[in-house]
Amino acid sequence: MRVCLFTEPHRGATYDDQLRFVRHAEQAGFEGFLRADHYQSMGADVGLPGPTDAWITLAGLARETSSIRLGTLVNSATFRLPGPLAIMVAQVDAMSGGRVELGMGAGWLEREHTSYGIPFPPLGERFDRLAEQLAVITGLWSTPDGARFGFDGKHYQLLDAPALPKPVQRPGPPIIVGGRGPRRTPELAARYADEFNMPFKTVAETATAFDRVRQACQTYGRPADRPLTLSAGVVVALGRTDAEARHRAAPLHVPSALPPEDPVVGPPEALVQRIGELAEVGASRVHLRIIDMSDLAHVDLIAERVLPLLG
Repeated sequence: MRVCLFTEPHRGATYDDQLRFVRHAEQAGFEGFLRADHYQSMGADVGLPGPTDAWITLAGLARETSSIRLGTLVNSATFRLPGPLAIMVAQVDAMSGGRVELGMGAGWLEREHTSYGIPFPPLGERFDRLAEQLAVITGLWSTPDGARFGFDGKHYQLLDAPALPKPVQRPGPPIIVGGRGPRRTPELAARYADEFNMPFKTVAETATAFDRVRQACQTYGRPADRPLTLSAGVVVALGRTDAEARHRAAPLHVPSALPPEDPVVGPPEALVQRIGELAEVGASRVHLRIIDMSDLAHVDLIAERVLPLLG
């Protein structure tokens, strides 16, 4: 089982906070660090000192780490144009020596859009834009050296693009499509992604989502030699004692815009059991959401008591 850490810096984290966390996770032996792409906190707490941009942050982290994989889980398709995003991610991939992953989603939190003047179209249009963005990004990255790329979509048009720069990873960094949507999300994962992620739900709900994605892969004729990684997000609040676990879980009881989740609260053995259950339904990668980025002892506990049992 591949194990990454996931954080939500919009809850309140500076670049230095994130750098400290990522370096610690790298030394502790985690495969990757993926961060949310949000410009506003989801609860009443505004999340001081305020948001940090995902790709500016990852660019810095790329130069200050050496082995841990870095990425987004997931970018909002409403935040950036696909052509500049393809350039941005390719550049950070080069800055990292080929350690970048790009998670993509349709976007969902309306008030962060209205707060910062970002257009927020209806859900159907957001998914249409996401589909075109995935086509543009993968098209630009896979265009042969010296050739040009064009795209004539409803929302995006590219004319005679030189399709540069090329990322270090070819044909491009792994793309993650994540979300709970029952139709468009599995379709887009089957067509464009290297990984499908089901975020923070029960094992049963995750299994159902995986089945939908497998069916979409058959429907859209995904080649057998291009297997799709299935992953799950897990919110964790572990402790050496029950009191310690409850203390780490306290922020989960604060009202927010997030949909209901299924956290693991308890001893490390509870997380080992959950990961085993997720493996049984097809997951080969997990993204563990750490609530408090300053709690490096939590990272150490997982590294010491969980990672050695996962092989």
